Amino acid sequence: MKKLTKSRDNKMVSGVLAGIAEYFGFDPTLLRIIYGAATLIGAGSPFILYIVLAIVMPEAPRSNDPKDSTAHGFNQGNKQPEKPASRKEADKVEEEDWSDF
Repeated sequence: MKKLTKSRDNKMVSGVLAGIAEYFGFDPTLLRIIYGAATLIGAGSPFILYIVLAIVMPEAPRSNDPKDSTAHGFNQGNKQPEKPASRKEADKVEEEDWSDF
């Protein structure tokens, strides 16, 4: 059975709208646009509803997948650390080249 929970992966503020979108199976961005328009038209009542849902809705459970980098707030996978990009050497400037300034 599917439960209505706040999203852990696609949150902007607290994950309420993304959780609702995941529950009903549509794009969270579309729901955010609809919510923004409703807030402007509805004189703030959707804002109060959002605060209530942020308090009442439970967080989505954490994933136990070791390859999921968001599972415990840090990377647990067997990924190799990224090598820093090689630095470019600066061009040598002659003293007489400063005439542009």
